Amino acid sequence: MNEEFKEIISRSSNIVFFGGAGVSTESGIPDFRSVDGLYSTKYKYPPEMMVSHSFFRSSTEDFYDFYINKMIFLDAKPNSAHIKLAQLEREGKLKAVITQNIDGLHQKAGSKNVLELHGSVHRNYCMKCGKFYDVNFIVNSKGIPKCSCGGIVKPDVVLYEESLDSNVMEKSVEFIEKADVLIVGGTSLVVYPAAGLINYFNGSKLILINKTSTQMDRKADLVIYDSIGKVFEAL
Repeated sequence: MNEEFKEIISRSSNIVFFGGAGVSTESGIPDFRSVDGLYSTKYKYPPEMMVSHSFFRSSTEDFYDFYINKMIFLDAKPNSAHIKLAQLEREGKLKAVITQNIDGLHQKAGSKNVLELHGSVHRNYCMKCGKFYDVNFIVNSKGIPKCSCGGIVKPDVVLYEESLDSNVMEKSVEFIEKADVLIVGGTSLVVYPAAGLINYFNGSKLILINKTSTQMDRKADLVIYDSIGKVFEAL
């Protein structure tokens, strides 16, 4: 276990965690960008295209076929990182989790203050009347999910070509600016504008945990190349 990491956590009571796809892949949720053999035989378009706003508009049924099969994983369970982060929040040490993931696993683990930059599969709204629908409604729909009013039900997920929620971004910036320790985990820090959030950090310790190097490694006070679940499990 990285003793320096343990020491930093034990001394701080103002920690913010910023996480990417790597936090979820350890719960068995594949990063949809990794095009596997199954994907390439089943779908005619690249994944980035299939989760774009224009594809949702032009090929709604194909969008839902991909979205339900490749982006919703209701059987996934929180891993050690999710569980430990929820515990640090209960202890009053962790102030917020900022995530690029849409699976709701942080909340499942017990985290309360979760800022979801890219939305959540668990929230869906009718584009016509605004009525709320849960994830089970989407999964159990045949073809295009329709509201009782006849409108199309759209996931509250940020698609390519859509902008991030400005309120969520502002709150994220606020927490990062005030944090004493910022832990960035499971992200290669290449997806903007989310990756730019790290530039707002003015605190004392920036910690990066990732299996591979990132462009921000040289700015960090501590870099750990390892599985994020393993690192948190040893806390």
